[in-house]
Amino acid sequence: MINAKTIIDKLPTIPNEEDVDDLLREELKNFNRKIVVLDDDPTGTQTINNTYVFTHWRLQDIEEGFSDSRNMFYILTNSRSFTKKHTIEVHRKIVENVKEIAKKQHKDYVLISRGDSTLRGHYPIETEVMKETLEKDTDIKVDGEVIIPFFKEGGRLTINNIHYVKVGDDLIPAGETEFAKDKTFGYIESDLTKWVEEKTNKKYLSQSVITISIEDLRELNIDKIVSQLMRVTNFNKVVVNATEYADVKVFVIALIRAMNKGKYFIFRSAAALTKIIGGISDKELLTKKELVADNNNGGLIMIGSHVQKTTDQLKKLLELDNVESTEFNVNSVLNDEDLANEKQRINDFISKNISTGKSVVVYTSRKVIDVKNDKEKSLQLSVKISEAITGFVKELKTKPGFIIAKGGITSSDIGVKGLGVNKALVAGQIKPGIPVWYTGNEAKFSGMPYVIFPGNVGEIDDLRDIVYELSN
Repeated sequence: MINAKTIIDKLPTIPNEEDVDDLLREELKNFNRKIVVLDDDPTGTQTINNTYVFTHWRLQDIEEGFSDSRNMFYILTNSRSFTKKHTIEVHRKIVENVKEIAKKQHKDYVLISRGDSTLRGHYPIETEVMKETLEKDTDIKVDGEVIIPFFKEGGRLTINNIHYVKVGDDLIPAGETEFAKDKTFGYIESDLTKWVEEKTNKKYLSQSVITISIEDLRELNIDKIVSQLMRVTNFNKVVVNATEYADVKVFVIALIRAMNKGKYFIFRSAAALTKIIGGISDKELLTKKELVADNNNGGLIMIGSHVQKTTDQLKKLLELDNVESTEFNVNSVLNDEDLANEKQRINDFISKNISTGKSVVVYTSRKVIDVKNDKEKSLQLSVKISEAITGFVKELKTKPGFIIAKGGITSSDIGVKGLGVNKALVAGQIKPGIPVWYTGNEAKFSGMPYVIFPGNVGEIDDLRDIVYELSN
């Protein structure tokens, strides 16, 4: 653990952002490719606005994405809740469909695998399948994979190849955090070059990984970075250091120049890269006036994530006087009769309060069911719990003023299965890193603000403040 200011103050000065923005705008004009983002849970929209997210990957959905005037669209895979086998099948099918539509429309494209900024998820399986499927029966040869988990809004910074999680005033190497101890997606290394070696079982060695330094980014050594990228072959990995969006902007300038010279990359990134390469402009935080204009019913807040940050935020939320809350006993999923009774109790609790204008909080037990290091069983139980939570939304008869879902799997299942969203428009963010979708016409409640609150993001008071603002 190190003091954040101590290490950040030692970094080179950020270049003049107006100059960087001018250079970036010129390069983006020459980047005539549709950007297709495969997002492993809904929280990946936490930096963007005015962009469509599709929750299915049928040919007609992908064709709609390619036909839209925007240069980027998201496909929500929700693969962080999948088994390895299902993840492979889904990624193969998505890329096959993307290839078919791109060929039909005569459009070039790039693929981004948007993953967790704390390095959890099905890596390297997802990008390996994307590469293999992309190259099959085409002239495309993927030269390399860019890895950039920087996400400023969540305090995820990469310095000297070490990926950090900011907690208060301190930076903790990612491998020393609770996220690295994830029962399904755990890891040891914080140095991303060594993390690559660890996750690929030494298929790609740490010393072979190309690293883009903050020093070169801040000193605008763009030609040097282009040269580094031009040397990448055989799907080698490129790690990008960053603590500010300016770092990503300079990298994207060099990246586009390299790609326009013939290099082909796919990406494993957190949410920052998509904002920059997608040319997404900044937008002020959303307000209640924009989101909840004409609905006097209470909101519904569903808390599925059990990371410590969520638990701390939940405690603050429960201090509010104008919300009613109940705990969903997750142990009930181990017995069908217990689960049926628990579902009925919570359904009655929600319907009784929302129609009277009270917002309702339903949260899962904070203690995780012990599965004795069985990763597949852990995933299956998580899905079963999420399915139960989804059922609470399905059973709603009254349209809530808003819905907030806390946690990646929870927010995906509520959006796709509970609300029946096929296509949503990302409105923006209600707090830094916390996106809001407007549900589509096909949804159970169309045009409703759906707040997707990542489990590992936000200040301790953010959840409470959002609920207070939207409920009053």
